[in-house]
Amino acid sequence: MATYTPPLRDMQFLMHEVFKVTDDFKAIPKYADADADTINAVLEEAGKFAAEVTFPLNISGDEEGCKLDITTHAVTTPKGFKEAYAKYVEGGWPALSCDPAFGGQGLPLVVNQCFYEMLNSANQAWTMYPGLTHGAHAALHTHGTEEQKQTYLHKMTSGEWTGTMCLTEAHCGTDLGLMRTKAEALPDGTYKITGNKIFISAGEHDMAGNIIHLVLARLTDAPPGIKGVSLFIVPKFMVNKDGSLGARNGIYCGGLEHKMGIHGNATAQIVIDGAIGTLVGQPNKGMQGMFVMMNAARLGVGNQSLGLTEVAYQNALAYAKDRIQMRSLSGPKAKDQPADPIIVHPDVRKMLLTAKAYAEGGRALATFCAVLLDKAHSHPDEKVRKDSDEMLSLLTPIVKAFLTDNGHISTNACLQVFGGHGFIKEWGMEQFVRDNRINMIYEGTNTIQSLDLLGRKVLGNNGATLKKFGKLIGALVEEEGVNEKMAEFINPLAYLGDQMNKFTTELGFKGFQNPDEVGAAAVDYLRVAGHLVFGYFFARMAQVALREIAAGNNDPFYLAKLQTTRFYFAKLFPETATLMRSARAGSKVLIDTDAALA
Repeated sequence: MATYTPPLRDMQFLMHEVFKVTDDFKAIPKYADADADTINAVLEEAGKFAAEVTFPLNISGDEEGCKLDITTHAVTTPKGFKEAYAKYVEGGWPALSCDPAFGGQGLPLVVNQCFYEMLNSANQAWTMYPGLTHGAHAALHTHGTEEQKQTYLHKMTSGEWTGTMCLTEAHCGTDLGLMRTKAEALPDGTYKITGNKIFISAGEHDMAGNIIHLVLARLTDAPPGIKGVSLFIVPKFMVNKDGSLGARNGIYCGGLEHKMGIHGNATAQIVIDGAIGTLVGQPNKGMQGMFVMMNAARLGVGNQSLGLTEVAYQNALAYAKDRIQMRSLSGPKAKDQPADPIIVHPDVRKMLLTAKAYAEGGRALATFCAVLLDKAHSHPDEKVRKDSDEMLSLLTPIVKAFLTDNGHISTNACLQVFGGHGFIKEWGMEQFVRDNRINMIYEGTNTIQSLDLLGRKVLGNNGATLKKFGKLIGALVEEEGVNEKMAEFINPLAYLGDQMNKFTTELGFKGFQNPDEVGAAAVDYLRVAGHLVFGYFFARMAQVALREIAAGNNDPFYLAKLQTTRFYFAKLFPETATLMRSARAGSKVLIDTDAALA
């Protein structure tokens, strides 16, 4: 049976020793009182909730799945899910980082991000029910009218109501301009909406009193394509003026998808049969509101894979220490046993360290981005807000794609550590692999993220934002360039930083001549960029660890951090050379293949 221990020490290390988040918060009035002790205390209790309430439901929820009553269209979640959600609401957890104006606790978003990493480790399928609500909440908070905010945000903040995002249709996923769902204006200012959506996570369930669907649809006079898409609030139950629930709306679950993983989450086929909705934002400008949800979801999906990477690593490590098999190539290590524990074998260690490195690098990136989000939303200085938002825009596709790809690598590696037992359901490892697989697909496939990074975020502004990240690297190189103990980290980081500028310029020139060159190189490019970002954060973590050790701190945590950093730079970071060579191979070997693909 799988186990889970929240990685609180590593979270504290990143927030308080590497990034010194409370220094940033002192410049943000509403977070000025968020000190380290408060953050640590909240996360300690959050970890207990994840480990003790939601984690025990992970395997059982996967086995039971959700059930649809086709006559009433009601969905029943797995045993214990509803009760766990009630405890979540009772504990005030939905309100953790929400606006106090709507009943939120107003803690920094980075605290909520750490909480959700732990929830994703514990039970990704369960976590998606409250998790999607945060994105819907953010979209309404940003683009909703005052009446809409007052009607919906208080109950979404408390967790009494949950939210979804209804985008995908059977014939269109990424290409939302092809959607057919229609919205007809009514005399009272509302809209009658008709259509069908698929793959709607948490689209119907029994855990909350109401579900607030944010639906993309076309007005009857809308222009074609993506410029003709509008966003609507379509609640499961209509809401009366006094806030009480009214009549059942014409939006319901017509079927549940039968999936590879996340069985405990209701991935619904949603039928919208003349449902009443209200417009969010301006007509035909629906993507503005939806992108608030989508960007939040992309950060959240990266966080899902981070959580699965961590829990898979923890269980593989424990198994490798306990399982005895064969003798070490360099001679017996457990002489009192008939065989050595498999952790003595080099390749087992490589698999374990790969997952550990991808978890710790991913946590550093996710934490950094959460602080950027806090500053982009709440810093009093407009320039800081703008710069933070710009950097976050660059890093978001990396969070989504690099962390989920790494989650795929890591969960598979951890399953491999278990050998045949990893393939058996009762150990829990194969579920981590299955649950992670969707993370590479939804909220924009990782190829879409790669095209977004290279085509829009980098080449779209001639590499200006990438150069700003390069300045962070340059500052660290200048600070530590003469430190011999940092050389093994600084030298490869500085070299890749230099190569990245040349690599980007080369791809931009080729892409200008033939856009297919961007499409052919984008996935490799994002992975190189991911390693550049991870390399920077690992170097910063090593910098702190070396300083602590030099000051006489004997906490083994710092030695472990150094050893993980050395492994990362020696065994994982060099992948960048192969990736750049592959990207430079160009599009011809892909496009000029009609005979091969006949």
